[in-house]
Amino acid sequence: MAAGNAFTLLHIPWHLLVIIAAKLQALAQQGYTLKKELGQHFLRDENICHKIVDALQQHTFERLVEVGPGGGALTKYLQQLPGINFKAVELDAEKVAYLQQTYPALAGKIVHESILDTIAPFTEPFTVIGNFPYNISSQILFKILEWKTLVPEVIGMFQKEVAQRVAANPGSKAYGILSVLVQAYYSVEYLFDVPPGCFNPPPKVMSGVIRMQRKTETLQVTSDKAFVTLVKAAFNQRRKMLRNAVKALFDETVLQQDIFTKRAEQLSLQDFASLTFSMKETLR
Repeated sequence: MAAGNAFTLLHIPWHLLVIIAAKLQALAQQGYTLKKELGQHFLRDENICHKIVDALQQHTFERLVEVGPGGGALTKYLQQLPGINFKAVELDAEKVAYLQQTYPALAGKIVHESILDTIAPFTEPFTVIGNFPYNISSQILFKILEWKTLVPEVIGMFQKEVAQRVAANPGSKAYGILSVLVQAYYSVEYLFDVPPGCFNPPPKVMSGVIRMQRKTETLQVTSDKAFVTLVKAAFNQRRKMLRNAVKALFDETVLQQDIFTKRAEQLSLQDFASLTFSMKETLR
């Protein structure tokens, strides 16, 4: 393979090599050196940037955290919002250096680490926004759930399939663990699609932007731990009757109730919440 690549390069006209090298250098200077291991796909469509920022500004907020700013496609607009305490969380050192150089106002406002390792950037309520790295997008949602008392709203871009799962209703094939755990605390609205051509490099999938708004009244459960345990057990064997999927969590007498003849995707959020009160006492 290496020999084949070398042979190909030798047969590219010199003036084209110069042009390619110049373009690569320009991209690098703009913070666009790609790292596949970080799941990087940089948003480059200005219309989409404006749509995301417009969606964000439909509600008032005082503090804002951008997850994975990358080359700064959204950052250049977010850091200009008046009266907003803005911070960004970025793991890639190269992107951190680029953002600090390009936007001097961000000095001291970039948290250089993975969002998964980050302590809440503010101690008061803050909104979260981001073109979330697709390889850890579900984990980012679980991180936000850890911060749910501090995060009233999220505007996030995901792989479309993930965005649809988060917004899915009971009875649909997309309805699953993410749907239930997120919707237990947030109302979810699917905003719009984002085609692959809006990114550099283009991903192989369609993307989607969703809005999550924290509910004023949340489900009553025995504990968050019990709720998560139940939901994960139910959907880990989603093709099975609920009675078989969660039998380790309930006494045999409880498992005789009619609800356990259903499959996980047929249960509402309230169904899952109510069942936590019937779980074995050691699991509540």
